[in-house]
Amino acid sequence: MASRGVVGIFLLSALPILCLELRRGSPDLGVKDLILLCGRIFLLLALLTLIISVTTSWLNSFKSSQVYLKEEEEKNEKRQKLVRKKQQEAQGEKGDEDLGLENESQTSFETSNREAAKRRNLPKPLTKISPSAEQPTQKEVLNLPEEPPEAAEEVVAVALRCPSGNVLRRRFLKSCSSQVLFDWMKKIGYHTSQYSLSTSFPRRPLEVGGGWSLQDIGITVDTVLNVEEREQSS
Repeated sequence: MASRGVVGIFLLSALPILCLELRRGSPDLGVKDLILLCGRIFLLLALLTLIISVTTSWLNSFKSSQVYLKEEEEKNEKRQKLVRKKQQEAQGEKGDEDLGLENESQTSFETSNREAAKRRNLPKPLTKISPSAEQPTQKEVLNLPEEPPEAAEEVVAVALRCPSGNVLRRRFLKSCSSQVLFDWMKKIGYHTSQYSLSTSFPRRPLEVGGGWSLQDIGITVDTVLNVEEREQSS
């Protein structure tokens, strides 16, 4: 199809030239003139053929180069998409692993915190102590005075802050013996041989006497006392 088009273009180009030569020439054209005219026409056709073939090959090469560049760009784009997809998958797997490690560490941290909280809330075990003459008997420890009503006069509220974190409260009359505080501490499980009482602020050890009342040792208003572990002597 392309060769037929080229031949048609050649013929269409030769007709105007032939007509011009015929009009310019004399009516007495000889054989030599016809041969020269045909030679010129063929020379022109050859020149046009060369120009058209060169132009066609250049256009074809230009189109092929554009097609090649376009294909290369598409291949590069596909390759880049594949690389980005692999990187995203790798980052996603790494993120899942980091999230799993973080959740595992957080779970272990919460578990250790719960265990530590349980250990703090557990009361300290009491060692068995042989009864002596200085220690009161179980009956004396349990004989605490009856708790007066809140609306009664000369009543003071005392709170014991235990090592386990619990806070126990009880009301006493100001005229009660100060020894009742140590009896109360023994009743809740903290023996005087291992634990002592001290005021909160300012902090000082609580001293009691045989005939001293709560009012005598300075407990005239609602007070918070700390149950503290004594230092064990070697």
